[in-house]
Amino acid sequence: MNRNIGTIDRLLRILVGVVLIALAATGTVGWWGWIGVVPLLTGLFQRCPAYSLLGVNSCGLKSDK
Repeated sequence: MNRNIGTIDRLLRILVGVVLIALAATGTVGWWGWIGVVPLLTGLFQRCPAYSLLGVNSCGLKSDK
């Protein structure tokens, strides 16, 4: 699978995901905070299905690494 998420994009996704999950777990926000799982997983796997559909690549790499 090709990576399509760059370093800064990846770090931001992981940060936002963790913050949203933490806020949901502590009850600060509602159940919708669990949506933070999506940016967390896309950041960890360095692959975004929406980016693939739109032809976006913030990674800058064309390899399969």
